[in-house]
Amino acid sequence: MNYKETLFFVGKCLTINHEEKNKVLVEEKLKSLDVDWESIVKISTAHFVFPALYCNLKKANFLHYLPEELVNYMIHITDLNRERNQEIIEQAKEINDLLLANNITPIFLKGTGNLLEGLYDDIAERMVGDIDFLVSENDFLKSVELLKKINYERVSKGLASPIFQKHYPRLFNKNKLAAVEVHLKIIRDKSSLYFSYETLNKNFIKQNNYTFLSFKDQITLTTLAIQHNDYGYYYKSLSFRNSYDLFLLSLKENNLKCLNNKNFYKLLNSYFLVSNIFFNSNIIKFKKTNSSKLYYKILELKLKNSFFNKLHTNIWKLLLFIRRNYLGTIRFIMKRKFRKYYLKRIFS
Repeated sequence: MNYKETLFFVGKCLTINHEEKNKVLVEEKLKSLDVDWESIVKISTAHFVFPALYCNLKKANFLHYLPEELVNYMIHITDLNRERNQEIIEQAKEINDLLLANNITPIFLKGTGNLLEGLYDDIAERMVGDIDFLVSENDFLKSVELLKKINYERVSKGLASPIFQKHYPRLFNKNKLAAVEVHLKIIRDKSSLYFSYETLNKNFIKQNNYTFLSFKDQITLTTLAIQHNDYGYYYKSLSFRNSYDLFLLSLKENNLKCLNNKNFYKLLNSYFLVSNIFFNSNIIKFKKTNSSKLYYKILELKLKNSFFNKLHTNIWKLLLFIRRNYLGTIRFIMKRKFRKYYLKRIFS
């Protein structure tokens, strides 16, 4: 199994309990004994879906096809992740209760939000980093101060300004597991105007005393987190953790509805296409366009040719570095608030 074949196999494994055709294909592959488990472990771990892979194989009753040593390792890692996620859920509950008691409604996002709303059959499926939540502009600094009062502190001591950042610098409590990011915005730069608290709040979902984005907006954020925030659209990146969330969310809401937002059409549709292909699942729908086809062709070439992959990545790193620094220079010259901010950072 080469790298591309392994990606396709892992993608199918993540859908076997919802796509009968993939269940058949995966079982045939497992029975053939022609499975490179070392590569599968390496890739699923790199994509942060190793516990999800185990949970899906277990639910499909396929574990007897796997080496016993591997199964034991998967159980160990998944159990550790389940325990970790349970702690994160309890930590998020404490934060939610604190903010609600002070008339602030946090909108829990991404992995933690998915755990709290019950997106997964088993909370062990999702590997979670930080606790992310969105608040209104009026509640932003108040939320930070409330967290500081219960012993959350910044690790980075640099100047923080809500004018320039999506979220306040990470807050840590030495007695808690996860870092916390309080978001004023959830996507970077001017695009946040089209996808902000003000534009999304009419569709918020309330469940068990928690508040979340609508499923449509969760699909959009899950995709833009890699395509826009992490420049995945330019790099032609693929993240199975994002694609798996996209797959599960698309079971609840037709993902094509997200394409009504024309500001993100190409970014969303291109990722819908590659997720559909690698998961071999029409649950994730897409529109056939020339730009989405080209996007996949470039991604496919990157997977086949390591030299092209490295060249393509380095070119875009350079172009994006120039773009960011150019914009920063223009803002420094033209806007007083930017000059004031950066001069404080330099001389503080």
